[in-house]
Formats: sequence, C-alpha cells, structure tokens
Amino acid sequence: MQIARQRLARVARFLRTEAGPLAILAVGLYALYLFLHITSETLFEGEGRAFDEGVLNALRVAGQPDAPVGPVWLPEMARDLSSLGSISVLVFVAAVVIGFALVRKRYGASTMIFIALAGGMVVVQALKQHFERERPPLAYHLEPVINASFPSGHAMLSAVFYLTLAVLLARVQQQKRMKVYVIAVAVVSTAMVGLTRIYLGVHWTTDVLAGWSVGCAWAVACWFLSFAWERLAHRKMSEQGPPVFGHAAEESAASP
Repeated sequence: MQIARQRLARVARFLRTEAGPLAILAVGLYALYLFLHITSETLFEGEGRAFDEGVLNALRVAGQPDAPVGPVWLPEMARDLSSLGSISVLVFVAAVVIGFALVRKRYGASTMIFIALAGGMVVVQALKQHFERERPPLAYHLEPVINASFPSGHAMLSAVFYLTLAVLLARVQQQKRMKVYVIAVAVVSTAMVGLTRIYLGVHWTTDVLAGWSVGCAWAVACWFLSFAWERLAHRKMSEQGPPVFGHAAEESAASP
C-alpha cells in the first residue's frame, strides 16, 4: 500500500511539473492528425471540393468571380495583412529578432527561430511539390501567385513563425495575462493571414486549414526538441557538479 502511494505521488508530481510540455505536445499531435485528415478527405477522397467552392463563391458577387464582396478598400487591406505571411516579410522580421537575440546572447532562442522558419520553408515546399494541387481558377485571383496550392505556405509559415516567437516571449513573462496576450496576438496574426488568402481567391479553404495544422505541428516539434535539449543540458550540468576551478579558487581564498 505504501509503495502504491509513493508511485501515485511520483506520477502526480510528474504531471504537475510536466503538464505544460505535455499539453503542448498533445496540441502538436492533434494538429498533425488534422493535417493528415484534411489531406485524406480533400486530396484522396475529394469530399472537400464542394465546401471549398462554396466558400470561394460566397466571397464573390454572384456570377462575378473577379468581384469580391465588401467595401472597395477591403481587397487592399487583405493584401496588406496577407503579406504578414510572405517569405520576404517573415525572413526580414526573423533576421531582426535573431539579431536581437544574438546581441542579448540568447543563442538558444536565435537557433530555435532559425530552425523553425528555415525548416518550415523546406517542409512547405516539399509538400507543395508532392501534392501539386491546383489553385482556384485564375478569375478568382486578386493577386499573382506562382506555385502549387496545398498546403498554404502563408498560413503554414505564419503559424510556424508567430507561434514560435510567441512561445519564446511567453516563457520570459512573469504575469499570466501577458503570456495569454502574447499567444493571442500570435494566433490572431496567423488567423488573419490565412483568412486573407481565402478572400484573395488564391487558396482553397482546405489549403489554409492544412497550412495552419502542419504549421502548428512543426512549431510544436521545434519547441519540444528545444525543450528536451535544454532539459538534457541542465541534467548534464547537474550531474557534473560545481566546476573544479571554482573549488580551487574558494580553497585558495580561504587559505592564509
């Protein structure tokens, strides 16, 4: 009975200390499941076609695919918000953030941002080339595009970058409301980028949903690897104990 209580206590202690990482890992696994589900339903079974076309047509004046609904300034605003997920903007902002982290000697954070964004760019291009899904008809396009449709690169890369940056910023915030605010800004920014891609007629809705899903999964994977690396490094430092030179210096200072 005593042994069982000790084991339950250890399990409870583990869950308390690791609840955050486990929750984030669960989110990443669910996002990966959503991506696989969307891919299967949309590309292999074709069940999402009617849904995609319905959403696209709902955002256009009836019978006029080149005429978006809404005020005249809305398409221009959508282009501006969509650019927050473009490679050029993300690379520029990432370079500024990485430079700031290097100046502050936050080498782990700078490495994580670089791996997350660079790896995400490789992953999204590989997925586009693999699936080669055609974009919506050209008449719906409100801006030029050059590559395949699935998944949305803007949606995926914005999820990767903004969520990764939000997690890094949230970790150094002491107040809970600040953590919530930072993550909420990242989620809203990612959502706006994806929604504008649909409104601009350059992506099907399932492209954006898939981009969000795989982007979230990749961001979580990068974060979890960084978390595991930090834990491993901390454990090795703990096992090594205090530095030898530190003891020698203390003994030297204590001797007459």
